Amino acid sequence: MTIRVAVADDQVLVRSGFTVLLSGEPDIDVVGEAGNGAEALAVAAREHPDVLLMDVRMPVMDGLEATRRITGDESLASTRVVILTTFDLDEYVYEALRAGASGFLLKDTLPVDLLNAVRVVAAGDALIAPRITRRLIEEFARRPGPAATDATRTALDQITEREREVLKLVARGQSNAEIAAQLYVSHATVKTHVSRLLMKLDARDRAQLVMLAYETGVVTPGVA
Repeated sequence: MTIRVAVADDQVLVRSGFTVLLSGEPDIDVVGEAGNGAEALAVAAREHPDVLLMDVRMPVMDGLEATRRITGDESLASTRVVILTTFDLDEYVYEALRAGASGFLLKDTLPVDLLNAVRVVAAGDALIAPRITRRLIEEFARRPGPAATDATRTALDQITEREREVLKLVARGQSNAEIAAQLYVSHATVKTHVSRLLMKLDARDRAQLVMLAYETGVVTPGVA
């Protein structure tokens, strides 16, 4: 199955570099480029890419606002936004996670990591953060944000104890393989639990599961 990708970055050389790299892969098809957030919205609406690599600082409309609009548009529910950031703890990364981004990628990441990130996010399997440490998740959670809705808290009451265990580990930034090893279950079993959590909590992806876990107190920042 071919992964359809779009790239949004106001730096032509950066955008072209990503496009050339991605286009060279047999399972990836670059379906559009954008030089600002408004153009990214137009590309997303026209092409419905599986993954959209989104820079933060762009003219006309920044990547954060573009991400909010894309993730808030039900017709683009299948599009995953991966934020391109310059620094490991860029302040915009926190806002991007709340805006609905599915992952983060540093612009100086290795080509193999970029390709892997696109494939994993397209599969909905993990929160991507090469060199953006798990501390990022807890740091973001310390910042004030919207309280969980009553519907979310009610949904949390309906999940099983095992699903709650998996949710905690997802919130700690662990991959499916790491969770499987810790709980002594198969990788497939973990994927099933994650899928059920996404459905029960009406979450778009793992990034939203992380947010819900912290905002509802299932996981407390800094507490193992």
